[in-house]
Amino acid sequence: MEHVKCLIIGSGPAGYTAAIYAARAAMDPVMFTGQEPGGQLMITTDVENYPGYPDGIMGPQMMDDFRKQAERFGTKIHYDIVTEVVKEGDVSRIKTEGGIEMTADTVIISTGASAKWLGLESEQKLMNKGVSACAVCDGFFFKGKDVIVVGGGDTAAEEASYLAKLCPNVHLLVRRDEMRASKIMQQRVFNTENITVHWNTSTMEILGEDEVIGARVKDTVTGEERTIEANAFFVAIGHKPNTDIFKDLLDMDDSGYLVTKPDSTKTNVEGIFASGDAQDNVYRQAVTAAGTGCMAALDAERYLVEKEII
Repeated sequence: MEHVKCLIIGSGPAGYTAAIYAARAAMDPVMFTGQEPGGQLMITTDVENYPGYPDGIMGPQMMDDFRKQAERFGTKIHYDIVTEVVKEGDVSRIKTEGGIEMTADTVIISTGASAKWLGLESEQKLMNKGVSACAVCDGFFFKGKDVIVVGGGDTAAEEASYLAKLCPNVHLLVRRDEMRASKIMQQRVFNTENITVHWNTSTMEILGEDEVIGARVKDTVTGEERTIEANAFFVAIGHKPNTDIFKDLLDMDDSGYLVTKPDSTKTNVEGIFASGDAQDNVYRQAVTAAGTGCMAALDAERYLVEKEII
């Protein structure tokens, strides 16, 4: 069975950044990209808020750049999915969907989180054509235009409040007659004049061919259907961290995000570190994910030095 000093589970900005730092520190990292090599940025078109790209860049191209840089310094990349992680003494043992078994002195987790979607056919058809799950990422493209946000929790309230600074009219669709958001976030929504809350409203279809032009919605009480015109549709019903395989090994919060020790990427298990959206339910940005990927590699390097492995 092959043994490595540093094994990275997942890719994206966190995983690739961890790989770059680990490789330059002579940790000979091996990465398993997971089901979505490159993470959520692979379904993102224009990225204009990542430093170093003054003209913006397509999400897939940016992740390809990250990958090439990681490989340049010697990272070995497997396009495979880790299905099991077990701690055995001082090492961690992993198994993959492709049948690989390997042990590692350190493991860096960068499995990310996936946005929750409504499950509409029109939602998939208009993805990146006005349909988005991140107002901070894509809101700027719809400055001066009317938009729709769907959701009733803190995420939806935050997205609507952010978009209200850019857009003349924000339509917030809430399925029930009340919001699940915290009281302070609800008050922020109610006190913002250009946010209109549509209670008891569910989305039947997002309208448009090559771009969003609105949504067909239904009143969940009366059954009445109507159309709301808008140029973008933001789904804000939350994210699910891709951490299920660690549930019997690592500490998590109630939503499944990995818990790390203060001011570090250390988990409750020695030698295992968590980075990116798998442990961040607050910021969820490419640049913050990359930052924690760097931190995880530095933490792992210190661990290996203390153990006199490198």
